[in-house]
Amino acid sequence: MSSKEVILEHELIYKKIRMDEEMKFIVDSAEERMLLALEHLNKEMLNIRAGKANPIMLSGIKVDYYGTPTPISQVANINSPDGRTLSVQPWEKSMLMEIEKAILVANLGFNPMNNGESIIINIPVLTEERRKELVKLAKAEVENAKISIRTSRKDANTEIKNSEASEDLQKNFEIDIQNITDKYISKADETFSLKEKEILTV
Repeated sequence: MSSKEVILEHELIYKKIRMDEEMKFIVDSAEERMLLALEHLNKEMLNIRAGKANPIMLSGIKVDYYGTPTPISQVANINSPDGRTLSVQPWEKSMLMEIEKAILVANLGFNPMNNGESIIINIPVLTEERRKELVKLAKAEVENAKISIRTSRKDANTEIKNSEASEDLQKNFEIDIQNITDKYISKADETFSLKEKEILTV
């Protein structure tokens, strides 16, 4: 083999390695975006309350702590003495009014009661009609997540098609993208099934 052929062979090997790395980067980036879509879905699901008292219900609330919007969990202890009640005990008594205000402003449908020591929230029992509405809301969130996941697949496939990789290599990586997509779509469906069960369980 002449030195020219050796150089050519090395160039081909290098090109193949570079293509493999480029394709893997496209696949990894797509999976990262799908994971973010699923994480966003899980956060949205936490905001859909299923009727049973859970400190997580207040996790999205920010309280004005000396001019700084601060997560409620950092200014108070939140617990659930029973399935129908939430108790919010501030670390500083002076924060009671601010916490009460933040809960009302959050518009979660709660009516906080300030007893001078802590804030008590009675979680109303959900009607059957309200439960059905919440299931629809959860379903819509899952559909949004699936759209994001499929968009990530479409973008990745476009990048693969526009690459200089061989047709066989492109097909292999398109299969990888489809398998990852199926995995995350299945996880989104699973998230919905669990939430639906939680909402409909009286």
